[in-house]
Amino acid sequence: MSSTKSLAANRPKRAVNKKRFLIRMVTVLIGGMFLDGYVIGILGPISGQMATDLQLSPLHEGLIAGAVLLGILVGSPIGGWAADKWGRKPLFTFDIALFTVASMLQFFIDSPALLLIARLLMGIAIGIEYSVGWPLMSEFAPAKLRGRLLGAMGIAWYGGFMMAYLIGYLLHEYTDLSWHFILGTSTFFAVALFVGRLGMPESPRWLWSKGRQNEARDLARSYLPDDALSDIEHEDVRKGSFRMLFSAQYWRSTLFISGFWFCAVTPYFAIAIFADSVLDTYGLAGGLAGGVGLSALALAGVVLTFFLIDKVGRRVLTVPTQWLCGIMLAVIGLWAGAPAPIVLILFLVFSFFNAMYTTITGVYPAEVLPTEIRGIGTGFATSVSRVGAFIGTFLMPVSIEALGAGVTMVIAALVAFAGAALSQWLAPETKGISLTEAAAGYTH
Repeated sequence: MSSTKSLAANRPKRAVNKKRFLIRMVTVLIGGMFLDGYVIGILGPISGQMATDLQLSPLHEGLIAGAVLLGILVGSPIGGWAADKWGRKPLFTFDIALFTVASMLQFFIDSPALLLIARLLMGIAIGIEYSVGWPLMSEFAPAKLRGRLLGAMGIAWYGGFMMAYLIGYLLHEYTDLSWHFILGTSTFFAVALFVGRLGMPESPRWLWSKGRQNEARDLARSYLPDDALSDIEHEDVRKGSFRMLFSAQYWRSTLFISGFWFCAVTPYFAIAIFADSVLDTYGLAGGLAGGVGLSALALAGVVLTFFLIDKVGRRVLTVPTQWLCGIMLAVIGLWAGAPAPIVLILFLVFSFFNAMYTTITGVYPAEVLPTEIRGIGTGFATSVSRVGAFIGTFLMPVSIEALGAGVTMVIAALVAFAGAALSQWLAPETKGISLTEAAAGYTH
């Protein structure tokens, strides 16, 4: 009787400890997405002064701007493979340590080559973060909150981008700090994250997938919701491999998460990064107002998705929104004489709804793949998406000049329609179900 009373007395304390741990885990995970947005956004306010001081050629400017994207392309599949092989915990610590060291290099930049190396290493670290952070969040999050917590990482990306631009602008305009220091401000956030991640536990699901059941049970009882252990015990113990992504059992999952993510970010990066020139092409005022307007609507779309994803589900936020965005871009491209205010409204609507389904691009990979390939699958999908981001970033100005704005927008619309059709076919509903059930969605 006394032992029963003791267990009952400990339950509230154990629940409080689990809640505190979840808050800490969410904080250090969304911090990684914040840094991704931050290192991209911080370039904007100081790019002119940096280019002048380093005497950057247009080629160097393009390479430096794309270095982070290239690093993500390289780092995400490597990180995913390593996370599935050696565990989430060591990669979770290594990537933020690598980012911190690379970020510190920015304080001492004296050549385009060193800047390129620093930004490339930061991109590799972020790529690893993508392939570890999303799976880790899904493996620790309660099923009823999993969508919102994964969606919060999208909010962090947009928040990091906008905060970086604001900090960079204020420091550049109102202080005497060098662009080296402004660029290196990401180091302070990275150090705080590194300290916050020290002592974090390994994923019980990963331990179970490796046959380390006793360790998995102990950690699950300490950190996971009470019903999580029974779900973990239903998972298979088997070795994962890259080849499994294309097996008869999982090729649909791989095709969906990769194609969906590619089609979501390709038009977004093209329009968001070149917002001023795109708007100017249609006779609209560019400058701060246009770009901030698109970014603000995008952030609003992400926040709305955060509140709706665990209430209305993933699929309803994924499929209709893509069709709508394709229609918006098609109208812009085909309506040659559209009044400027109408074009602006169409771009703003696109930005809002594109951000909604782009938020879910990071949710699905963490849910529809089993534990043994969740890391490498997320890494592979991330790499495919960065190819899309690269295409959108570097081909948009070329396409506008060679083909015209109208044809370029029609091409962007076709990409959006392709993503919508793929999602109409393959997007599952994973709201509220366990990870084991979600990963088995295409096999029944």
